[in-house]
Amino acid sequence: MTQTAPGPGPSPEPSPAPTPASGPAAGTDSTAGAARPVVRVHRIHRAWFVAAVAFVTIIGAAAFASLPGLLIEPLHEEFDWSRGTIGLAVSVNLALYGLTAPFAAALMDRFGIRRVVALALTVIAAGSVATVWMTTSWQLILYWGVLVGLGSGSMALAFAATVTNRWFVARRGLVTGILTAAGASGQLIFLPLLAWLVENHGWRPAAVTVSLAALAVVPFVWLLLRDHPADIGTTPYGGAYTAKPAPVPGAARRALGVLAKAARTGPFWLLAGTFAICGASTNGLVKTHFVPSAHDHGMPVTAAAGLLAVIGVFDVIGTVFSGWLTDRFESRRLLAVYYALRGVSLLFLPMLLAPTVHPPMVFFIVFYGLDWVATVPPTIALCREHYGEDGAIVFGWVLASHQIGAALVAFLGGLARDAFGSYDPVWYASGALCAMAALMAMVIRRRSASGDGAGAVTA
Repeated sequence: MTQTAPGPGPSPEPSPAPTPASGPAAGTDSTAGAARPVVRVHRIHRAWFVAAVAFVTIIGAAAFASLPGLLIEPLHEEFDWSRGTIGLAVSVNLALYGLTAPFAAALMDRFGIRRVVALALTVIAAGSVATVWMTTSWQLILYWGVLVGLGSGSMALAFAATVTNRWFVARRGLVTGILTAAGASGQLIFLPLLAWLVENHGWRPAAVTVSLAALAVVPFVWLLLRDHPADIGTTPYGGAYTAKPAPVPGAARRALGVLAKAARTGPFWLLAGTFAICGASTNGLVKTHFVPSAHDHGMPVTAAAGLLAVIGVFDVIGTVFSGWLTDRFESRRLLAVYYALRGVSLLFLPMLLAPTVHPPMVFFIVFYGLDWVATVPPTIALCREHYGEDGAIVFGWVLASHQIGAALVAFLGGLARDAFGSYDPVWYASGALCAMAALMAMVIRRRSASGDGAGAVTA
């Protein structure tokens, strides 16, 4: 059925019978005396279909994030590269993942979500498959570090933030949690498969699988994803009809301009600092070094990868629940609790590693999994609260700090293992950093009620 979009005056009562909309996206309502878009309303709002496509896209792209931790030992054995060298390639990947995100968010405003994401998936596929023929470490850095890093940065959480900001007014926290959990769902799907391939057939078939998974998602993006509700004549979920904004030129200039403006405010640095520690204690440490660390204690690679996949199960639950909580409770307090609990769990991990999986380790996996990326929904909410329409780009820069933190620990973790013969010092240091992040989260003040945007907030 159709109903008219809100106009300047009182909205007319909807027609008792459905009125077909004319044109490719929407018709006009002449009864109000002026041409206004006729908004299409569906029994299930179209925003949920867009969110579903984004969810599947992120799952398909999650294959690339599942592989680095599985590559360290095979590449070390085949090419005799040090773990520090391999960790450097992973750190380049993670750093570019983060640094690309704010520019990708601006590019989505300029060229649309579909074009940017489809191109990013193609670059990921090319970089992953190219590693099959590499023979030197600089090629690993170029293919996996640079190409996959740039592609994955454009598929980063800024994608989820952009979709949520455009298509949802109500339930933003919940949708953010669901889309964030998609990465964990992909990890759950791909980690066991990739670990089995590496263990039984070598790392090359696993790299090809990542490439095929990225390519398989491209048709879903191109055919089913839409950039803005106005493209199909509908409203954001829980909001009023708004016209599609004109493309924003100068994506790089806008991204840098938003950074310059946000960098003059305290909340930006606190959010960037806490999220850098988040990246250090998740992607940089656990996702990259958990499998080789467990293998150091005699645990088979497939068993360690299976534990990471189980983290993904509880990550889905924890992140969706965190999104629900973000719609109801103060975000900074949620962040403080999340970081404090994560820090405690990491301090205990070195005592739990063993050749076999035992109940205390299972408890850690469940506990840590619930907290893995539960920090994302409240962090996005704080970016939106303090920086308004620039919130997605600001979050892109905050995400860049997340990945820089992850990159440093991915590299330093490998160096620590080469130097000390153990990952234990890195686990303890990460636990202490999480305690610091909890304190930083509590320092973030609420947005001033009298101001608007970044200029109204102080640390």
